[in-house]
Amino acid sequence: MFTVIGIMFGGIILGYAIKNYRLKFLSSIITTLIWVLLFILGIEVGSNQQIINGLATLGLEAIVITIAAVLGSCVAAWLLWYALYKRKKGGKA
Repeated sequence: MFTVIGIMFGGIILGYAIKNYRLKFLSSIITTLIWVLLFILGIEVGSNQQIINGLATLGLEAIVITIAAVLGSCVAAWLLWYALYKRKKGGKA
């Protein structure tokens, strides 16, 4: 765990040190590395028999969590919008 945190802080320090340089090629390298990591993750998940056997259960749980998160975010955004609109409307009166 300390290795991951150390690498992260090393990247932060390096990024701060070279922030004035124009590294346009870096975004394409990062995108490619993310694709490679996702592909490797897919290989790992696909080769794990326990995950494959429980995919139906995991999928159902994922759908329920996703729907609950989206609905909760929508309700929270609506409440915030309502509170801000009400406050703005009340200030004009």
